[in-house]
Amino acid sequence: MERRKFLTGAGAGAVAAGAGAAAPAIAQSQPEVRWRLASSFPKSLDTLYGAGEIIARRVAEATDNRFQLRVFAAGEIVPGLQVLDAVQNGTVECGHTASYYYIGKDPTFAFDCAMPFGLNARQQNAWHYYGGGRELMAELYAAYNIVTFYSGNTGAQMGGWFRKEIKTPDDLKGLKIRVAGLAGQVLSRLGAVPQQIAGGDIYPALEKGTIDAAEWVGPYDDEKLSFAKVAQNYYYPGWWEAGPAFALMVNKAEWDKLPEAYQSALEAGAAEANVRMVARYDSLNPPALKRLVASGAKLQPYSKEILQAAYKATFELYDELAATNPRFKKVYESWKPFRDEQFQWFRIAENYLESFSYAAAAQARRS
Repeated sequence: MERRKFLTGAGAGAVAAGAGAAAPAIAQSQPEVRWRLASSFPKSLDTLYGAGEIIARRVAEATDNRFQLRVFAAGEIVPGLQVLDAVQNGTVECGHTASYYYIGKDPTFAFDCAMPFGLNARQQNAWHYYGGGRELMAELYAAYNIVTFYSGNTGAQMGGWFRKEIKTPDDLKGLKIRVAGLAGQVLSRLGAVPQQIAGGDIYPALEKGTIDAAEWVGPYDDEKLSFAKVAQNYYYPGWWEAGPAFALMVNKAEWDKLPEAYQSALEAGAAEANVRMVARYDSLNPPALKRLVASGAKLQPYSKEILQAAYKATFELYDELAATNPRFKKVYESWKPFRDEQFQWFRIAENYLESFSYAAAAQARRS
């Protein structure tokens, strides 16, 4: 009995001593680091902007508040579409953004976010983490003095808000539409006039008639941005964004200065944001869609004719880019066969089960 008490007491003392020793070690041995994180998104878009806050919170908690990130909304330090530039030149240490905003620098950036008729959220993560995508994109980012970590995904997006109905490819001709990524180049081939506008600036452009249509993310954000007030025709699917990934971009020189424990905390924070963003959208989009339809939004699918024309134009574009851009070609030759295998697998298991289950559930509701 006395021996048991002694061992219990000794164990408790050892734990206490260990805890007492650990706290000063962290406080004394690790530096205080203060970084600025520039977001491409306004605070009102709380799921997108909130990814930066998730990263900042996790990093602070993991480092006993020794490493802190202060998150700045789009426009507070730099405009939303200039985050990569700010990280590259050291205006800020890191930023949260969508890589396809920067296809004007190199169309290869789109692979790291979303490609028209490309990968869904799970497939995008699979390509990034296990299909060689992360290593291929690291080569591209190295030229910009940047390292990146996936830090969010919206899941499949909607196809946008239009002032008028769009029934055939001819209806797209001359249409001014806000759209991001390579989708703009595809739509341009179909006669539309693409515009890249940051999220917070879309509604005024749509309201004033500067643009005729706009896509953003999906019901939850679209409701916040009030698109239904100025364009009632709500189309799906967003064939250009099956699973767009968002990136935490970090200045390479600043990254190299961090202790390994801080690097690990930052990468873990990004991974948490990656999981939480898509889960939050999946939770919030269904009720938001119901509210939008109840308020008068006209929900309708793109016609098969439009989808077929867009699909054809998409892969013609990919072939042309691969023929003229060696970096695009290298990534495309990895991405395309990975996509094809993923599609075969998802058709067998995921798609067949989901198609049946969704149809059965709809039939049950009608009964």
